[in-house]
Amino acid sequence: MPQKLRADAEDNRERILTSARALFASEGLTVPMREIARHAGVGPATLYRRYPTKQALATAAFAEQVRACEAIVEEGLAATDPWRGFCLVIERICDLHVRNRGFTDAFLATYPDAVDSSASRELTLKSVATLARRAKARGQLRRDFELSDLVIMLTAHRGLQASTPARRLAASRRFAALTVQAFSA
Repeated sequence: MPQKLRADAEDNRERILTSARALFASEGLTVPMREIARHAGVGPATLYRRYPTKQALATAAFAEQVRACEAIVEEGLAATDPWRGFCLVIERICDLHVRNRGFTDAFLATYPDAVDSSASRELTLKSVATLARRAKARGQLRRDFELSDLVIMLTAHRGLQASTPARRLAASRRFAALTVQAFSA
């Protein structure tokens, strides 16, 4: 039976996760664990006691983004127009990724297990494949589209650079629009 954390331990855990999310989002997964501990106001031993590896920390820090990705794909699948659902997935995933460099790194395989379990990842990919098949059947998606095209798109999207978060978001939205246009039949 899991035991409840003491109030101070729970506070430390929340500060660590808040710091990890902020630093992963702005700097990516290359940020050192010691920097996360310093930013959280805890010692490295406290951080490592709770999260012995960066992958364990990333798994906890990205749990919310994983749920957001799953919800985006579910919403795309639920759309009555499969092309609109497919476009929604691209647009929203780009939006999610541009706001968090670390999540993009994890999603693209720095820590592939950090963003979700293999079963969840497989289900998400199958869902996107189903959506793509529906859009192809309606003649809306390129016949030569493959799921690996989405990985290529996300890899290219990762390279977006801009001087401010607002400009990065604007560039991401333009990138998503161009991607949708490229995937259109």
